[in-house]
Amino acid sequence: MKRSSQVVAPLLAAAALAMSTGCRKPEMQRCVDEHNIVVDDSKCANLPPGQQGIQQRPDGHGGFFPYISPYRYYYGGYGGYGLGSTIGGGGYFPNAGRSYATRSGVTTRGGFGSSFSSGGAHGSSSGGE
Repeated sequence: MKRSSQVVAPLLAAAALAMSTGCRKPEMQRCVDEHNIVVDDSKCANLPPGQQGIQQRPDGHGGFFPYISPYRYYYGGYGGYGLGSTIGGGGYFPNAGRSYATRSGVTTRGGFGSSFSSGGAHGSSSGGE
């Protein structure tokens, strides 16, 4: 009897850990303007990580100057992927340990130093294009 409880407890703990970390559906990651209206992902494509909305523009003399873009990524929350959709309830920085997917299916993981990218189409259960 003792032997079976020694086997079951670790198995239950492993199953609980797998369910809590690896089986979550990715949350939405959308490119938005200054009014939290969804715009095409290409407007956020060149944003450096951790500096949402800040880009560099040529100054005409071989250098660059900082430019604050009206576009930035928005993570999680409500609303859809559809262009022109108003969104809210999320934030401008990803949460550690959560996965996020764009309309095009690119997936990123939130948290310092932990990001990955994978292609593939992801369907959207909320909002259309």
